[in-house]
Amino acid sequence: MAENKTLPTDVPVDEFLAQVENARRRADAETALTLYKDVTGLEPVMWGPSIVGFGSSHYVYASGREGDMPAAGFSPRKANMTFYINAGFEGVEDLLAKLGKHRTSVSCLYINKLADVDLDVLRQIIARDFAASVL
Repeated sequence: MAENKTLPTDVPVDEFLAQVENARRRADAETALTLYKDVTGLEPVMWGPSIVGFGSSHYVYASGREGDMPAAGFSPRKANMTFYINAGFEGVEDLLAKLGKHRTSVSCLYINKLADVDLDVLRQIIARDFAASVL
């Protein structure tokens, strides 16, 4: 079975964020960092080369594959800010409807720039997702 490639690293988060080329994306990443620290009460850790993670959650798939992933996290990608969420928590659809301009996939919330969304709603999404992932 393949090894999970997304593991915690010793790379300092502030060094990673300082290397984000786009100034707006870097500022949005700093805002997201503060938001996640407030919500989780945890210090960030780099997971793999580009995910800023908070805490750890163990998963086991029906196939038998298992591993660890951040309990909460985001990545300032070139195309957008990617927030890793489990869209299965109660009330997620109502919150997403109030969030503002975004798109989603299976476990990702994509936001072009934080100015496009309601940060209070984003905080609620992060908080509910984090609470559901650490149970």
